[in-house]
Amino acid sequence: MDVKIYTDGAARGNPDGPGGYGAILQYVDGSGTLHEKELSRGYKKTTNNRMELMAAIAGLEALNRPCRVQLHSDSSYLVNAFNQHWIEGWIKKGWKRGKNEPVKNVDLWKRLLAAKAPHQVEFIWVKGHNGHPLNERCDVLATTAADGDELWVDEGV
Repeated sequence: MDVKIYTDGAARGNPDGPGGYGAILQYVDGSGTLHEKELSRGYKKTTNNRMELMAAIAGLEALNRPCRVQLHSDSSYLVNAFNQHWIEGWIKKGWKRGKNEPVKNVDLWKRLLAAKAPHQVEFIWVKGHNGHPLNERCDVLATTAADGDELWVDEGV
């Protein structure tokens, strides 16, 4: 099955404010009908990068069988980690980067790798806040979740 996932993360007062993520999953069934599912959640204290990763994780974890996925994100941090092969280097170096500095958000990178494992995932960067309707919708989902009353605790912060 081919699935498109659009994602966005947001944080208010980054790095110590509330944040949220939004994700939209789309697929076309055998009869040609488009199916769409929206996901979002807010957190009490988090960072923008953590919410970008959580959006991708939530989208991939929502899939119930192996799929071919196009994952669209405006996060260079997320997309480049895979397309520029940063993540392979981090793993080889024991989750260290550059000058032997620890990689941030290792808990979420590991969770993302596990969520990605059963699928064939292509990461596609889209320019944020540039009028892309699904990226804009994900931004609304993320910011609405961040501004909501039912905020979760981000254990990794």
